[in-house]
Amino acid sequence: MPQTRYTAARRLRVLATLCLLLIVLAVLALGTGTIRLSPGDVLTALTGGGSERDRLVIGSIRAPRVLTALGVGAALGAAGASFQSIARNPLGSPDIIGFTTGAATGAVAQIILFNAGALATATAAMLCGLLTAAVVYGLAYSGTRTGGQRLVIIGIGVGAMLAAANTLLLSKGDAELAAQANLWLSGSLGGRSWPDALMVLGALALLMPILLWQSADMTLLEMGDDSARALGVRAEVVRRLVIFTAVCLTAAATAAAGPVAFVALASGAIIRQLIGTRSVPILPAALTGAVLLIASDVLLQQLPMKWQMPIGLATSLAGGLYLLFLLTRTPARR
Repeated sequence: MPQTRYTAARRLRVLATLCLLLIVLAVLALGTGTIRLSPGDVLTALTGGGSERDRLVIGSIRAPRVLTALGVGAALGAAGASFQSIARNPLGSPDIIGFTTGAATGAVAQIILFNAGALATATAAMLCGLLTAAVVYGLAYSGTRTGGQRLVIIGIGVGAMLAAANTLLLSKGDAELAAQANLWLSGSLGGRSWPDALMVLGALALLMPILLWQSADMTLLEMGDDSARALGVRAEVVRRLVIFTAVCLTAAATAAAGPVAFVALASGAIIRQLIGTRSVPILPAALTGAVLLIASDVLLQQLPMKWQMPIGLATSLAGGLYLLFLLTRTPARR
């Protein structure tokens, strides 16, 4: 009992710290840009005071960007923790097992082949992400269950083929449309509008409760399907529901900001180390993802203009280093 109370208190402290960090980073992000605003100016503008210019800059330009970053980071963090739990593998992340790449394929095809607008591109990204998940799940399904290791390996293979398809589309398409698609593929928070923010926040509001509802069953599934079934968990039903929900979150995040790597991969692993519990940390992982993405955006905006880059490229670099760390921190078994 004392150990349980200690774990609960530790979890509460971590959650409170993440919430505080998120608020501080959001205020900093709202004040960062060509027109610099102090935290006091930001808070004044948010409460309806200050100059009309400050209210316009925050309300029309920076608030949608910050809320999109919050929603995308939270969606990827929750989806990453869910996939890692279902696959029982720290590499079980949507950007590693091909689901993000599948969503990107739908968007690239719409841009290159149909010169589609933002809404059609976002819709194609979501539908293609779901289709990719269905293909990976179908190929990984063997007999009566889906093996975690098999799911990761097949997902990596499908993701590689989809990445090749993206490259082919870019090389064969119109140069102007290919440049537009390349910009989308780099992942960016620049130019985000209220529809982008509302789309991903709406997806979070609809889908997060499902993952929170299934978190206890996911924790039992980590002990193995046989043990979970002995405790009354319908293993494959839970797995399908979680995969569908997490893919929808990933697709919504990708549709809102383009492919953003690393966040889904790292959030679950980081928060498990901080909390020190075996339960699936859906809400803490979502908060961690939001903190990671907003912090990355604030740091990138501090760089000189010639060094600035889309946030998707920056997180890809960080994700590559983190992936190498995951692969090399444990000695190979003989």
